[in-house]
Amino acid sequence: MSASSSVRPSYAAVLRVPHARHTFAAALTGRSSYAVVPLSVMLAVTRSSGSYAVAGAVMALFGATAVFLSPARAALVDRHGPRRALVPMTAGHVLLLGLLAAALSRPDAFPAPALGALAAAAGACVPPLGPTMRAVWTRLAPDPALLQRAYSLDGVAEELLFVTGPLLVGVLVGFAPPAAGIVVGAALMAVGTAGFLSSPALRAASTGAGAVRRGGGGLRGLGRPVAAIAGVGLALGVVDLLVVAFAERHGHGTGGAGVAWVLAALSAGSAVGGLLNGAVSWRTPPAARLPALTAGLGLTLCGAALAPGLGTLAAAVAVAGFFVSPALTTAYLVADEVAAPQARVRAGAWINTAVNAGCTAGTAVAGALAGRLPVGTCFALTGAAVLATSALVAGAARRGRGTPRKGTPGEGAEGTGTPGEGTPTRDTGELVPLA
Repeated sequence: MSASSSVRPSYAAVLRVPHARHTFAAALTGRSSYAVVPLSVMLAVTRSSGSYAVAGAVMALFGATAVFLSPARAALVDRHGPRRALVPMTAGHVLLLGLLAAALSRPDAFPAPALGALAAAAGACVPPLGPTMRAVWTRLAPDPALLQRAYSLDGVAEELLFVTGPLLVGVLVGFAPPAAGIVVGAALMAVGTAGFLSSPALRAASTGAGAVRRGGGGLRGLGRPVAAIAGVGLALGVVDLLVVAFAERHGHGTGGAGVAWVLAALSAGSAVGGLLNGAVSWRTPPAARLPALTAGLGLTLCGAALAPGLGTLAAAVAVAGFFVSPALTTAYLVADEVAAPQARVRAGAWINTAVNAGCTAGTAVAGALAGRLPVGTCFALTGAAVLATSALVAGAARRGRGTPRKGTPGEGAEGTGTPGEGTPTRDTGELVPLA
């Protein structure tokens, strides 16, 4: 099921792997709910309560439980297998979204605390389809070159979901109440998860659950990619807000088309960078590439500080985006390398949590700085922070080169990518920071 390492595999080769198209398409269908539900909830709460403050609080609760409980949900998948873990999660998530949609169908029918509790509970049950799909890719495409392309394709496709999802919501609210978007998102999750779990590629993951329970945590060394991607997330959160501030101070308004075009340039640059990154046969290992990609993002943000106008800023942001998807893909590859086979879903979930937490922190930091400093200075400070993170991760990687990798003699896990194979590793299960 893998291409030969002597032949450069293509993206088409990834999709020709047995069961890949079915599994990937179903996972993307379910993951599209991630891009539909949050905006629908925000619009529905705003219309129902008539308060932006209530909408913000409800969304904060939904986002907090969805993001920060992601590693815990992924641990359940690692421990019990996708089928036993994802079915109850999906059922609970869909049911709670249905209750939330019903509660928001009538104005002021439910008090704000009740809406917040429903949203928090729904977020706590979000199935980790992205990390689970990436763990499945390691079994479908065990060859490193093919796995790199699979991860790149996965990352770019997920990014496109977050472009098309809001567009779908925009179409829906043109003829239906915003709560209908919540129902559509729940349906996408239910259909996608059902299709994903019906794939023959999930059989091995389900049968390996017993060994998963016996194994250790297997997350030693994950601190490096988590730190690097937290820096990337910080940059993304800062850029989103600083673009709005830049447009306002240059006379374009806070909600004009200029802001949308700059943010679209960021997504376009990320998609192009992700596809090119996946197509290159790299000679350097992912652990060495990750700090370089992070440094590239930091340098371009420093360059964005010199942008004299919105057009120049769009070009600089597009170049910055060129490093975003490759950095994420490379972080997933590093996480796959350092994680024990029985902890791969959790490792991917930690990468997701890092980028989302970094993005949230970046937005808060940008909000505090933009009111006190010139926008160019804020861009430069952000770039410097990302460069500092890159240097820290690079230094930690150099210090850790002597540490045996999983799959080497004495580590116990075979390098096949199938959870449960081999004997348990000697990892302690702790998320060790950087070293």
